[in-house]
Amino acid sequence: MAQAAVSEQQILTETPRPQARPAGPEAHAARIQLATATTLRPVARTSVAATTEAALSASRSDQKKDVHFKTWLSDFASRAQAQGIRPETLNRALDGVTYDASVIERDRNQSEFTRTIWDYLDRAASDSRVRNGKAALQGHRDTLARIEAHYGVDKEVVVAVWGLESSYGSFRGDMDIIRSLATLAFDGRRGAFFEEQLIAALKILQSGDVAPREMTGSWAGAMGHTQFIPTSYLDYAVDFTGDGKRDIWSDTPTDALASTAAYLKKFGWVSGQPWGVEVTLPDTFDFTLANRRIKKSPEAWARLGVRAMNGQPVPNHGEASILLPAGGKGAAFMIFKNFSVIERYNTADAYVIAVGHLSDRLRGGDKIKGGWPRGDRALTFAERKELQQRLTRAGFSTDGIDGRIGPKTVAAVRAYQSAKGLMPDGYASLTLLEKLR
Repeated sequence: MAQAAVSEQQILTETPRPQARPAGPEAHAARIQLATATTLRPVARTSVAATTEAALSASRSDQKKDVHFKTWLSDFASRAQAQGIRPETLNRALDGVTYDASVIERDRNQSEFTRTIWDYLDRAASDSRVRNGKAALQGHRDTLARIEAHYGVDKEVVVAVWGLESSYGSFRGDMDIIRSLATLAFDGRRGAFFEEQLIAALKILQSGDVAPREMTGSWAGAMGHTQFIPTSYLDYAVDFTGDGKRDIWSDTPTDALASTAAYLKKFGWVSGQPWGVEVTLPDTFDFTLANRRIKKSPEAWARLGVRAMNGQPVPNHGEASILLPAGGKGAAFMIFKNFSVIERYNTADAYVIAVGHLSDRLRGGDKIKGGWPRGDRALTFAERKELQQRLTRAGFSTDGIDGRIGPKTVAAVRAYQSAKGLMPDGYASLTLLEKLR
């Protein structure tokens, strides 16, 4: 039992996610990267005196940081009052709040973790996660049925989000949200964004939905069973129980699950439409057609040889695109509008596929049948930046060097592949980087 819990917590830590969510169009998807292996080498020993001096220096730095943080809090309080936060709310919320260096450390280290999409999906839709999800569906069947009937969002999708966000409520986060957001806003790397979240958190406290020290969640400010950030809470959280509070923090998940359904519905969830369908491609498939901007009806795709895994044309669920998350050697999916709706929760393809695939498994669906290029490893953050640099120098601009493999980088990769007579699947692989070198 303990081992299963560790596994569940690990996938939450490794979930590819923007820095806070649900995030909408402004979100930046954190990339999944493999951790760099540690080399075995002699280690230079540090003297006791040097260690002591380093500790004293760190202590002095922390003291200085605390002074600056207190000054920032005082200035922030004035800005918060100008936005309608009452003095008594500020006093309750900020009383005893201190700078949390661990939050900044986590924020800085996000880009250093890597994982391939197939490794991530193996864990995201593992047998234990499917088993626990089916138990959650059964245990909350009446509540989920009412939520589905009210919002028209499939209960399995809501539960899949719940499973990926907090392992069905087991790991909701125990960080003090006010302290974390104040630290991130003070730090300044994305200061304006996190100050906005902090103001929103104070408005939540002021409404009486939760007490200050009971407002807990992740280090980045995501809260509750399905990890809402404060601004999304204000805009989309609902009181489905009718008790006068939008409570996403308690052991009872009703409001959190309904809020997730309300969020997806708001962004255009289409009842009865799948997020996507795994498909097979013909040997003659034109990989330049695997583009999110190219949409065709399932019938039109069928005329090009694209079929469901059972060999039949995909039913007509509306216009769809072909997605190749690991290139032409990996699994292929025909994705519909609901893919984009889940994407509003998290823009990483791996996350969206994981939610969709887990929801399918909860209905009794099969595992992904297509193969993956499991001999490949994920590019490190530095390698992704190098890839962008080399593509740009070769005349295939990625419109920036940020280490993120987004649509523009995929387009540049595909253009380079086409120019070199390679399979134009847009897959940013180590093999491609080595060719550019």
